[in-house]
Amino acid sequence: MSQCNLVVEPRSPVSLRPYARNARRHSKSQIQQIASSIERFGLLNPVLISDDGEIIAGHGRVEAAKLLKLETVPTVRL
Repeated sequence: MSQCNLVVEPRSPVSLRPYARNARRHSKSQIQQIASSIERFGLLNPVLISDDGEIIAGHGRVEAAKLLKLETVPTVRL
């Protein structure tokens, strides 16, 4: 069995690029709901990114973090 060595790295949400072909789109209402959840519970689920900072999963969390003007979000490079 192989080991998984994931490293959580704080990154600025504005430094992350959305995946252009992302099939999922979040409405403004959904982004606000995610932002409210982050305010209440914190941002516990890292955003998955490529080596060059493209978002693989977590587009809504990144947009909510921008709305909240968070300096960093947790990321994991895949």
